[in-house]
Amino acid sequence: MHNIFFLHGLPRAGNTVFGSIMNQNPDVAVTANSICADMMGELFMLKHTDIFKNFPDHKSFDNVAKSVFKNYYKDWKQKYIIDRAPWGYPINLKFLKQTRSNIKIIVLVRDIIEVLGSFIAWSEKEPTSFVNQYAAKTREEKCEMLMSKDGIIVKELIGIKHLLDHQPKEIYHIVKFNDLVKNTKNTIDAIYNFLGIPKFKHDYNNINQFKINNMSYDDTIVGKGLHTLQTGSINNYKENYNAYDIIPSIIINKYKQCNFWEENVN
Repeated sequence: MHNIFFLHGLPRAGNTVFGSIMNQNPDVAVTANSICADMMGELFMLKHTDIFKNFPDHKSFDNVAKSVFKNYYKDWKQKYIIDRAPWGYPINLKFLKQTRSNIKIIVLVRDIIEVLGSFIAWSEKEPTSFVNQYAAKTREEKCEMLMSKDGIIVKELIGIKHLLDHQPKEIYHIVKFNDLVKNTKNTIDAIYNFLGIPKFKHDYNNINQFKINNMSYDDTIVGKGLHTLQTGSINNYKENYNAYDIIPSIIINKYKQCNFWEENVN
């Protein structure tokens, strides 16, 4: 029987390196971007169909909804699964609460200008980047595309805001990107404490590429290198650019208020 936890993280906020670190523990599996939230959403949409309303067998429906994670992770050998998806997003969290109790969500955050800077820097060195596959050509246009109201960044931001404003603190744990890469051991220990599971002696000098159950990301879909990590010691992590130098000032001024979690996290 698996214990299922959840990961809600801004893109470029350390989701992949967090997964690589935690997956050193043979009892833990941090997933890649998961389809479980979408499966739950599609399943609950059936409740709005005429055929269900005509014969609303809620008990039988609940039997299926509550078994999604059990069946999806049936063959995974790890004891603890950390499923990565926008679980703080209001509708996703609503479905989650209808099927599970004792919900715990790890939330990875990062200065939104650094998030945008990471995407822009990657797109300018990697022609296959998905950021380059749209009509947007300038840095400003690319940032606006990335901050589309239907995009993943905004969806993750809405979910974080929903957790902070409307959910009990017991169900979420905020992790800042800079703490993850600069104060790694203490940050990981605090996550273990939040989850209430046994700690593991991680090797922070041996960060490998993300892999789980012998599977890796196929980044030909989104652009080469999107999930490629700097391997070796986490202490050697660095970026060869300053996000505030490459992101246009008009974008900085427009979106800097998105770092709303700063007032909630010490």
